[in-house]
Amino acid sequence: MLYSLLSKSSRVSLAVALTVSLAGFPSSVVRAQRAAAPDRPTDFLDPAFHRQRRELLRQALPARSVAVLFAAPVRNRANDVDFIYHQSPDFYYLTGYTEPHSVLVLFKEPQTIGGQSGVTEALFTQPRDPQRESWTGRRLGAEGAKQQLKLQYTADNKAFAESGIRWADFSQVLFSDIPADVRDDARDPADLYNLVADFRRQAGIPTDYNPAVAEMRTLIQKYGAINAANLVPYVESQSKAITAVAQDAYIQAYRQATTDAERQKAIANKPAAGRYDGATLGDELSKLREIKTPEEIKLLRRAVQISATGQQEVMKALRPDLSENAVQGIHEFVYRTYGAEFEGYPSIVGAGANGCILHYETNDKPRLGNDLILMDCGAEYHGYSADVTRTAPPSGKFSPAQRQIYDLVLAAQDAAFKECKPGSEFQAPHKAALQVITDGLLKLGLIKDAAEVRRYFPHGTSHYLGLDVHDRGTYQPLQPGTVITVEPGIYIPANSPCDPKWWNIGVRIEDDILITKSGYENLSAGAPRTVAEIEATMAKSSVLDNFKLPVLK
Repeated sequence: MLYSLLSKSSRVSLAVALTVSLAGFPSSVVRAQRAAAPDRPTDFLDPAFHRQRRELLRQALPARSVAVLFAAPVRNRANDVDFIYHQSPDFYYLTGYTEPHSVLVLFKEPQTIGGQSGVTEALFTQPRDPQRESWTGRRLGAEGAKQQLKLQYTADNKAFAESGIRWADFSQVLFSDIPADVRDDARDPADLYNLVADFRRQAGIPTDYNPAVAEMRTLIQKYGAINAANLVPYVESQSKAITAVAQDAYIQAYRQATTDAERQKAIANKPAAGRYDGATLGDELSKLREIKTPEEIKLLRRAVQISATGQQEVMKALRPDLSENAVQGIHEFVYRTYGAEFEGYPSIVGAGANGCILHYETNDKPRLGNDLILMDCGAEYHGYSADVTRTAPPSGKFSPAQRQIYDLVLAAQDAAFKECKPGSEFQAPHKAALQVITDGLLKLGLIKDAAEVRRYFPHGTSHYLGLDVHDRGTYQPLQPGTVITVEPGIYIPANSPCDPKWWNIGVRIEDDILITKSGYENLSAGAPRTVAEIEATMAKSSVLDNFKLPVLK
């Protein structure tokens, strides 16, 4: 899936009469913690993993500080139906807890909370409620979280407001995000809306505190040097839209720099964090999450293997009379069959002109025809997301023009692979791919000047992969244990200034790459990648060849 350095990388309604009959309970189902249910899979991350992650983060905190992380909000789909709940990746990484309306507090130095001394971590959870659980699924509750997730101190979320945490004693209060667009459930005095309000009140967060300033400073630190071409216009737009951003001296010094040297100087002159720090916690989490542990790699490997198998099976089943929706359905059927709970992101399945839309998600073309179909799809297995893209001809054979573009993208990816090794700059794979595509487009006559390459290759080549499809990371030189994507592409929409034979050809090839001590491992190598491999796979029979649904009248 394509990644923008400036933006981050979800999912039917019951009748009203039935809703009324539920004694005031919502008809939507918020998925509860799987650990609370019997007969669950046995290969989730062990509580010891999450405990270690918490301790590593706590050790990185400044002296006399406290860190606060909130569970993800519940999101409404329509009327009284919510989207299936998905936990904040940071929250899950540190706790393994998958329920909403919760808050995690980490203390640099041990505290006394609720009469318990020596507390360095406290999780406030939604309480058990048998009546609600009979409608919307089992809950762990505070005691279940303590027993199954091995948190040191747990309590119902109602206790957070009166927890006795001595907020005034901390020299710094750290947080990575304070949810601002949260619904207030009038029936629940300790939902996420109230947890956030209680935190702001107890910790004394100024009413004029603007997280946009902390976010912008973080973006400048991460991308100010490596992606100034995109970041500077974004800083300009945010400065015009947000007064606090326009008044921040650090942001404006970067904005006004005109050379790389001036930008480097502005970036290095980072102001000291104040008492309320919305950046440091995210930075430390990025360092931790960038390097995957063996347990994480095992789950990622499974997610990628499932996704690669999906690409194989779809290629066998492809034919011109299929719809984009049907192709999406085959991918996602394979995911569910192998135990993946979700897609890591909305599946991108675009045929012909739709394949030239970078984040096309409508997937409603009723007939593929003979144009190429671009399939950017990834399974999410126990929270970890794959991201594999393949482009194939529904007819089973590439046309000469299609093959020329495809082979150029393939050559660019091969060049990028060579840069996937410890110590390489994060941008090295992209630079290698960009050079190959630039040279190839010049040779084919699609562009007349190297500066025109962005018309047909407008995105970056790599992003981190993990609990987020666009995962956290530092964007420093590659290290063993890092997992990135390598995904060059060429997209030639109709009416482009080139020979019409190229129009509506969109090709992206994306693999998931584990950086090893000696180089790299292509985790998605099981998905056919070359023209010969794709055409040979498409010539094979499919388990769906004889699957015929009745015609609806």
